[in-house]
Amino acid sequence: MASFGWRSYFRRVAHQKKRDFATLSTANLSEALRAELPGTVPPHKCYVFLHTPNQPSKYPAKFSTPVQRALLREIMFTGGSVNFCWSESGPSYPLRPEGEEEVQEYYLMAFSNARGKVEVPVVSMKNIAEVGSKLREHTESLLPGSAEVPVSDDIHVYVCTHMARDCRCGDIGSAVARTFREELQRRRNLGHQDRSTRVRLAETAHVGGHKYAGNVLVYPHGEWLGLVQPEDVPEILDTILSKPVRPFKLGDEPMCPSHWRGRMGFSREAQIELFTRYRNK
Repeated sequence: MASFGWRSYFRRVAHQKKRDFATLSTANLSEALRAELPGTVPPHKCYVFLHTPNQPSKYPAKFSTPVQRALLREIMFTGGSVNFCWSESGPSYPLRPEGEEEVQEYYLMAFSNARGKVEVPVVSMKNIAEVGSKLREHTESLLPGSAEVPVSDDIHVYVCTHMARDCRCGDIGSAVARTFREELQRRRNLGHQDRSTRVRLAETAHVGGHKYAGNVLVYPHGEWLGLVQPEDVPEILDTILSKPVRPFKLGDEPMCPSHWRGRMGFSREAQIELFTRYRNK
């Protein structure tokens, strides 16, 4: 019996050590990923979202449509990217049945580092050239003396929840999106004048960097955040609400430095340089 007791004891000790090692390994991996976050945002001058009536968690692993591909061809050489998104209260058009994708319509919202937000009520294959021209113009800096572009106080937060592309985005991203939704509702219940009423939450398809899930994009600032967990949401929301609502430039410090992946309008090297300069202050 004594022998059996010792074997049981050693099994418990071995199991505990295995759990401790797993915890340590996970912590080390998390820190390693956090260290490589800065500079992981694909360089872009303009990011376009096509609104769909179905959630990204329902999208197929590789989601593309004629309108998305045509629009990407229109703006890719000016530093544009085109993605899909969904929001509970956002506008969208019903999905066309299979075989009628060519006539699908979308509500479009885009952000550029030069001029901030622009909206197009409807985009389809019929007006793709016109919309492409509008977006290319939107990526260009204003000339001296030009009229200022109207600025909206709305803050747009996009969380990647593309489950079929990677389960980390589906699991962690969905939990982060849910927490954002709950936290925004909690704050709004405190009063209609709360600053959080300016935040528009949406879920988005694949943005790149599955291993950095949860991935959160903040526009018009153009800031991308990674390794976001549900418990991080209140502090991140406080930080977002404390910042001016405009595209961030070279002189702006990284938003949420411990989660900062990078910024719209900057090359990977410039993103890293910006973060290094901030860290060495």
